[in-house]
Amino acid sequence: MSMDTGKPIRRTFPPGFLWGSATSAYQIEGAWNLDGKGESIWDRFVHTPGHVKNGDSGDVACDHYHYWQSDIQLMKEIGLKAYRFSIAWPRVLPTGRGQLNRAGLDFYDRLIDGLLEAGITPFITLYHWDLPQALQDEGGWVKRSTAEAFGEYAGRVSRSLGDRVKHWITHNEPEVVATQGYHTGRHAPGLRDLNKAVWASHHLLLSHGWAVQAIRSYHPHAEVGISINTGWIMAASNGQADLNAARQRDGELIRWFTDPLYGRGYPVDIVSHYQESGGLPDGLNFIQPGDMDTIAVPTDFLGINYYSREVVRSPLPNNAPQQIFPAPKDDQRWTEMGWEIYPDGLLGLLARLYFNYQPLKVYVTENGASFSDTPDPKGRVPDSRRRDYLRAHFIAAHRAIQAGVPLAGYFIWSLLDNFEWAYGYSQRFGIVWVDFETQQRLLKDSARWYRQIIAENGF
Repeated sequence: MSMDTGKPIRRTFPPGFLWGSATSAYQIEGAWNLDGKGESIWDRFVHTPGHVKNGDSGDVACDHYHYWQSDIQLMKEIGLKAYRFSIAWPRVLPTGRGQLNRAGLDFYDRLIDGLLEAGITPFITLYHWDLPQALQDEGGWVKRSTAEAFGEYAGRVSRSLGDRVKHWITHNEPEVVATQGYHTGRHAPGLRDLNKAVWASHHLLLSHGWAVQAIRSYHPHAEVGISINTGWIMAASNGQADLNAARQRDGELIRWFTDPLYGRGYPVDIVSHYQESGGLPDGLNFIQPGDMDTIAVPTDFLGINYYSREVVRSPLPNNAPQQIFPAPKDDQRWTEMGWEIYPDGLLGLLARLYFNYQPLKVYVTENGASFSDTPDPKGRVPDSRRRDYLRAHFIAAHRAIQAGVPLAGYFIWSLLDNFEWAYGYSQRFGIVWVDFETQQRLLKDSARWYRQIIAENGF
């Protein structure tokens, strides 16, 4: 017998649920060389021809460095409960360590005070990919000394800002940093060496552990975690070869990072895979005594960044690399990034990661879609596809809560249209439209809709 009464379903989120949005320093701040800021690896990368679409750079981006006050007013108009942003490491420590740049730290002081005055909870990400170039010149994340410098940086920033900031994210997507930066070369610093990528992944995780310890040494009651990038990994068929390929992809993307974070060490099957691929010619000799305990330091939450699923096929008979391929395309199920819209993947990941690793709390620290809708003659930006994308994923998140996942907040990527890394300005993820020539901002229809979701804590 059908239980469908024809009445709309009301989905209410838990009391105190944090509805927010997210950005990163390099993607929005601009002011790349002002007020004593040091050069980052992304400054060097974008100024090297051939790395970024259309030769774009983040030199100016959204000029948030100068527009931060009006941007807070936009957040307030939307009704955001929380705002996740990153500190530009070279803005506060131009060479990665040593002398503090007071002007850089003062910028974040003012931003935090403005957020709190507006009733918006600040969530700080300490590393969103803009390593000081001076540290890269020493070897970057391949070197253990960079992890040590990060621990020092985390301590100095949290000591200065932790009287007002209670929520800290050590790293954003360490897998992307290691894989795209050191193996595929698609991101800064643009290297192509699997062995260096594996070493970098370990030092990123190690630096996370040291950062957690540093923050808590100054602020023992702070809430500290990490954000990992995830995809819902599915095999192309039930054939054993495809199932094995999907497990390998899951291991590289997720388990290589989450297993160590929760005290399980590096997954044996992926260690073997990297050894067979030439990525570990000297084995795991980069691990020093105590490293794995440091990586597994208890945290207060796990941040999950989710956008799409990946359907994985096994290697072809001619030994071509395994292929990650999508389902058939249509305009209703794809974003302009070429990512399939698959909200059930968010439900699956939230449940899988919580029930497998038992984090105390979970946040969706990134979720959103790229659509290039432009203002109409009346100055409205009718981005209904983004609204539909978000609504479907909010439903998936609510289902996860009903299943027992302690989801405490949701951060839409992104607050502003911004510099989208190797894609330059060709992709627009924002719920606020930005004219990059004039720096005009306009709330998109999705932002107006989100305002109602926040006000009602549901829909």
